[in-house]
Amino acid sequence: MSKQQEFVLRTIEERNIRFIRLWFTDVLGYLKSVAIAPAELVNAFEEGIGFDGSAIEGFARVTESDMLAKPDPATFSILPWRTEAPGAARMFCDITMPDGSPSHADPRNVLRRTLNKAAQMGYTCYTHPEIEFFLFKNSPVKGEQPVPVDQGGYFDHTPAVVGHDFRRQAITMLEAMGISVEFSHHEGAPGQQEIDLRYADALSTADNIMTFRHVIKEVALEQGFYASFMPKPFTEHPGSGMHTHVSLFEGEKNAFYDASAEFNLSKVARSFIAGILKHSSEITAVTNQWVNSYKRLQGGGEAPSLISWGHNDRSSLVRIPMYKPNKENSTRIEFRSPDSACNPYLAYAVMLAAGLKGIEEKYELVDNANPESLPANLNEAIGVMEKSALVRETLGEHVFEYVLRNKRAEWQDYRRQVSAYELDRYLPVL
Repeated sequence: MSKQQEFVLRTIEERNIRFIRLWFTDVLGYLKSVAIAPAELVNAFEEGIGFDGSAIEGFARVTESDMLAKPDPATFSILPWRTEAPGAARMFCDITMPDGSPSHADPRNVLRRTLNKAAQMGYTCYTHPEIEFFLFKNSPVKGEQPVPVDQGGYFDHTPAVVGHDFRRQAITMLEAMGISVEFSHHEGAPGQQEIDLRYADALSTADNIMTFRHVIKEVALEQGFYASFMPKPFTEHPGSGMHTHVSLFEGEKNAFYDASAEFNLSKVARSFIAGILKHSSEITAVTNQWVNSYKRLQGGGEAPSLISWGHNDRSSLVRIPMYKPNKENSTRIEFRSPDSACNPYLAYAVMLAAGLKGIEEKYELVDNANPESLPANLNEAIGVMEKSALVRETLGEHVFEYVLRNKRAEWQDYRRQVSAYELDRYLPVL
């Protein structure tokens, strides 16, 4: 038994933890959970907990449904909102087949494969997400409009803006679970919030995003609100993105930094950016996986719709943040298309794979001359993705085909709906 496993078992006994929740994520990015008793944990570490994979979105067909969830002791954390005794804790799981081999359907495994490729190239990938979301006074009811908790704007902090109390409690819970927060503030739209997580390796960041979304919803319920990561709930207001800062390190050295280069961007950084730009349309159905995602991308404001890059240009798909003197390790790029409703494991896997492809093939970063547009809707994004060898290889055949089937079905269901816009515009005059 590893030292981490021993630490978990000892902590559970010392803290009177009686429920251990094993978390994992389905292909669409929904969090799944099964609770076990402490007595089952040793066996869970050694053999995993069996479950029916065919009942989980994208995991398996009925004929190959047996799967195992093996908890990762490095992700152990006590749940701070379960304050009553006995306590509860959680760990993320890796999903395996009965023979112990990694499941091709496990999003965590998809990202780990890409990170292993980066490691073989000599790189460690660090990410830092800026996560936006809305707080509403009412839970979703069909036919009713959501009501923001306030009418605040960017950076507002007044007694009428309730978001600061919410963010304080949410951040306290996140930090109690070992998730460090860098910034938080009210965003530009009524009821819209932003909380930025500190830099971490990409796998830890993806785990942290899944935890973040759950914590935000827990705190909202406790305060009588409803939190949503829907990309664009309002026509007239900006949507919620998840701008992600990325850097590659070679040991202790930032591979993106070059003191003598323009914007201090090394050749590695420039090829990485070129890779993202070249393959951005191919990966958009993963980084922006919902029909509603394209209302944000095409909705104006600071959401990127063109495949471009720029220094401090907040409409670019890839932005180069300002370099801070004597802080070479802070050199990074900002990828601005993902929204906060994506599956972070898959989104980071394809983002990183695109950048690594640029490094491998020594792509040249060119100036923005007549930049092309990102896909305008989910159907266009599906059409580009299905032809992408990069996305197929990165996701693996199983996940690749499932995502395509699921997104095609979502598009077909969406396109046959009669919208409120059509009724309001045409019913009175036709």
